[in-house]
Amino acid sequence: MAIELTSLADVLALRFDDIIDVRAPAEYADDHLPGAISLPVLDDAERARVGTIYKQVSPFDARKLGAALVAKNAAAHLMGPLADRPGGWQPLVYCWRGGQRSGSFATILSQIGWRVQVISGGYKTWRRLVVDALQAPIPGPVIVLDGNTGTAKTALLAHLSGLGVQVIDLEGLAGHRGSVFGAIGPQPSQRRFEGQLALALARLDPARPVVVEAESSKIGRLSLPSNLWRAMTQAPRIAITAPLDARARYLTQAYADIAADADRLGTVIDQLKPSHPAERLAAWRSMAEASQFAALATSLMQHHYDPRYAKHRARSTQRVTEVQAESLDPDSLPDLARRIAQAITPH
Repeated sequence: MAIELTSLADVLALRFDDIIDVRAPAEYADDHLPGAISLPVLDDAERARVGTIYKQVSPFDARKLGAALVAKNAAAHLMGPLADRPGGWQPLVYCWRGGQRSGSFATILSQIGWRVQVISGGYKTWRRLVVDALQAPIPGPVIVLDGNTGTAKTALLAHLSGLGVQVIDLEGLAGHRGSVFGAIGPQPSQRRFEGQLALALARLDPARPVVVEAESSKIGRLSLPSNLWRAMTQAPRIAITAPLDARARYLTQAYADIAADADRLGTVIDQLKPSHPAERLAAWRSMAEASQFAALATSLMQHHYDPRYAKHRARSTQRVTEVQAESLDPDSLPDLARRIAQAITPH
């Protein structure tokens, strides 16, 4: 039986023991339904082989080979990852368009006696729902949490969430802290990022404001959807202000992973060559080599980040509410978050 997904709310409401993506591993890695496990009925090489035969020989020969490969791989899944599934197990299966791959695997599972369903339209249905959601107006009023580099904005988002404020952590979804020093590991694909963001938006209460961190239109290599970016540029802002030394202390803690990797730190500093004179870059490298991380953070803010933030803000006409912080140490953030929450009202 095929189920119809007509909204992201339908996706959030799915209640199956397992959601199984039978597409090839590369397709799954690019994007997949939330919570889906990968049990490919054709691996990447097999999928390419069947496609080549379909185009160069005949559809009949391609289907015959495809059926043999699907049967082989289905048997491996049944003897392996699915070997412990009980008689009452209820899976949901999908492929690219809800066609032969998911239909073939679902038929095998149903013949065993499991109550299996497939997604009508397959992955393409999920992707269409994501695109539609990201092109729609943002649910609820947007408030941007602003502040110069080192004002603990990401950490404060987590505290605000704990206070019941609606937040979307864009950097968390993007796997990147948003600056040239911001890489924290492999980022998801653009499609994967968009899918997670669409679900986060679908969970919002539109009657309440949602807080997002100030970002550029790209986080690392990932682009923000134009609707969200437009809403952010037009949104009122709550700006955290803090002394330079407090920000430097915070940055040395927040970016300790980069400070501990001398080669990585030097490589990132070198990426700033187009924007700064050689003498300044040399001074930054010397600070890094001497482990003078607070001094390095201070100089980077004074000469690189703060001037760029100021230039950007000079073009903005949105209302700004400032919240002053004398300290950004971990034990001071809960109170700072409470003061920010008090400043958040529907607009």
